[in-house]
Amino acid sequence: MTYCVGLLLNDGMVLLSDTRTNAGLDNISTYRKMFTFEDAGERVIVIMTAGSLSVSQTALAQLREAIEDPEATPDTSIMLAPTMLKVAEIVGSTLARVRAEVDHKLSAVQGASASMLVAGQRKGGEMRLFLIYPEGNFIEATDDAPFLQIGEHKYGKPILDRVVKPSTSLSDAQKAVLLSMDSTLRSNLSVGMPLDLAVIERDACQVTEKRRIEAGDDAFRQMSEAWSSALREGFSRITI
Repeated sequence: MTYCVGLLLNDGMVLLSDTRTNAGLDNISTYRKMFTFEDAGERVIVIMTAGSLSVSQTALAQLREAIEDPEATPDTSIMLAPTMLKVAEIVGSTLARVRAEVDHKLSAVQGASASMLVAGQRKGGEMRLFLIYPEGNFIEATDDAPFLQIGEHKYGKPILDRVVKPSTSLSDAQKAVLLSMDSTLRSNLSVGMPLDLAVIERDACQVTEKRRIEAGDDAFRQMSEAWSSALREGFSRITI
């Protein structure tokens, strides 16, 4: 399993994913879940994945193949699509097709599925953030719901519900997604380090900040400890 979260804010977008994949307690591996497609200054698309590796990796491979196809068109390539809505449609169609193919092969054993977060902006267009379901349909982040999650999202949702608004600054947004991830790491062993963080400033049409946070990262540890102390202090001050 995994946990990925994306925030759509007035000043830009903040995206975070873990890298843990497990097929049982004795088979735990690290796989990147965040993938960037970029024509700096013209278009940026970030895709995060959760669920079956066989589905998500095949879907991403087909999306890359479509980009590199010399006969690519705006209907087939996410790097030529005229809008982010069309990007979401291409990703959704690819994901649904791959899922159906894998399901057919595994039907005698079990099904397989994956979901994706697709974030980005093209020059002259608006920033947009979509959650693509395994069936290929999708929903979009809005001012009323400025964040989307996939994977093991329940543990990290409460802090986002309480603090994230469209007006949240990019620096506070990074803090919010990291604390959301910290809560998930503490409560679910199927989510694990290292973490991939990306920031896309409004109208930059490129990733403006990207970093990998390894296990033992001092800044992340200090933030986690400070958050735990603040929660304990707040709890002790509440009376019933």
